[in-house]
Amino acid sequence: MKSNRTLVSKSNDTTQQSDLRSIGNGTSSSNPSGEQSSEDIDRPVYNAPTVAKKEEKNIVRAKCLVALILVLATATVATSAYILLKDQERSNFENQFRAYASQIASVSGQKADQLFNALNSFAVMVSSQAAVENELRNTSWPFYTIPDFSVKGESLANLIGSAVQVIMVAPVVEEDKRDAWTEYMNQMNPIWFQESLDNEGTNTNMTVDDFLQKTVPFIHQYDYLQGFRLIPAEGPGDVLPNYQQYPFRLDLGLKTMTTGYDFISLPRAADLYEITKSLLRPTIGFANFFIDSTTVATGSQVLQPIFNTADTTAEDRKVVAIMNVWLYWLGFFTNVLTEGQDGVVVVLRSACPVNYTTIVSGENNSDSIGEDIITYEIDGPDVNLLGTEDLHDPEYDSLEFTEVFVDLGFDEKDLPEGECVPTLTLHIYPSDKLEASFRSSDAAIYASVIVVIFVFTSLVFLLYVYFVGKRQRIVMDRIVRQDKIVSNVFPTAIRDRLYDTQAQQAGKGEHGLAGLEDGANDLGSAPLADLFPSVSVVYADIVGFTAWSSAREPQQVFLLLESIYRSFDRIAYRHDIFKVETVGDCY
Repeated sequence: MKSNRTLVSKSNDTTQQSDLRSIGNGTSSSNPSGEQSSEDIDRPVYNAPTVAKKEEKNIVRAKCLVALILVLATATVATSAYILLKDQERSNFENQFRAYASQIASVSGQKADQLFNALNSFAVMVSSQAAVENELRNTSWPFYTIPDFSVKGESLANLIGSAVQVIMVAPVVEEDKRDAWTEYMNQMNPIWFQESLDNEGTNTNMTVDDFLQKTVPFIHQYDYLQGFRLIPAEGPGDVLPNYQQYPFRLDLGLKTMTTGYDFISLPRAADLYEITKSLLRPTIGFANFFIDSTTVATGSQVLQPIFNTADTTAEDRKVVAIMNVWLYWLGFFTNVLTEGQDGVVVVLRSACPVNYTTIVSGENNSDSIGEDIITYEIDGPDVNLLGTEDLHDPEYDSLEFTEVFVDLGFDEKDLPEGECVPTLTLHIYPSDKLEASFRSSDAAIYASVIVVIFVFTSLVFLLYVYFVGKRQRIVMDRIVRQDKIVSNVFPTAIRDRLYDTQAQQAGKGEHGLAGLEDGANDLGSAPLADLFPSVSVVYADIVGFTAWSSAREPQQVFLLLESIYRSFDRIAYRHDIFKVETVGDCY
């Protein structure tokens, strides 16, 4: 009898043949030598259902997909958290810098306003007192000495703040009055020297006579190109010799008193004086001066005019003296910020180009056009001079904070030709030091925590998958064993059709072994029958089996039947014959 489907393909390889199992005894017959025996070839091969293989592949794909999603989610969330926190740090840094910059600009601007207001008030007071003295004693400029100048200068310096280096008053001495004023100066120097010493005291043991010996007794200048050679003030026009000063001390660079020094002998100072004289307003310019005997600071020279009258509206008022105030801008930025607020860079820039004269060993000079720029770094209440050029970090150009610092309101049309009164502007930048104070490990910590959480979740998931897989393998082993029984009873084609029918009835896919075990498909379903027009049926029965088996042990009966049926199965398999069933000793 020919079956419409063979139990196994003849082209199965050695590995498949080595997995053959005897349905009767369930023992393996694999050949340890790796060669196929005739029994292996004749033994039926079990084909596992394709459904289980598909399900297993789908589960593996699903696991890989979930693992990939977890990895991508971990990377995305951790990276996003890190970037967001870093952006927040940057935002906090920028906002705090703007607050610092605004505070610096506001406080320093108030100090600058206070400076010019205080100088103007002091000049008005001096003008008023001089006018009274003129009426009482018939004394007028330049033959006027401000009484208690040391006390008044100390009050003015305290009002201005730590920015003041020195305050000097220089009367305007006309050419025909130079000799008379020189005599007046030498007469009055011991008096106001003593007043200053009594009020201020000194850190030295010098007396008035000692200071007088350090004082040049005539109006003088210095030849800067000849090693600071002392020369008398000559030439036509007015001179402005320094007279009274606060604090009372020797010039830290020249080690002499500045009294009698014509300060407009310097070209830049002369230009500023001409502007003040013509416009009757204070002027300002950059300058260098000594902080101590060896340290040079960069600051500014402010010229505040003192008039012959205290009436600021008088049309006939004229400049009779100049308050020559030397200050360093560093003091304007001191104590603006508090401890811990470090790393703010301030660039103070002048709107006017400047002609620099470089003196080398008092012999050589060279001129160059440049800009007046000073760069400071503010570290809390302290301020450090970085240099006389723009030294901010270009990386922070986008965060530049600009504010007008000093604007005296001059109209360029009113200035003498070629002259310029600078508008000072603050350009404030952060530094890496300031930004570093806002950097933290929070972003990395939060990102790490997120990664740890996802890793823990993944481990829990993998543990869950492991136990589910273990359970599925137990169920699958049971299904396979059941399927082997069904495959032993029915050909592969019939087995698969039974599964299809059961799946359609149960509506649960292609896994219906439970229904087969319970007898489903017995009623209410179409029979699994195929028409074969020409068949041969073999019946084989053991003669005398009943009598023989009744006199034998059950084990002997079973061994006989198993041996005979196994041999018949091999013959049927070899000839591609379909075995219908066995009943007792009937095959």
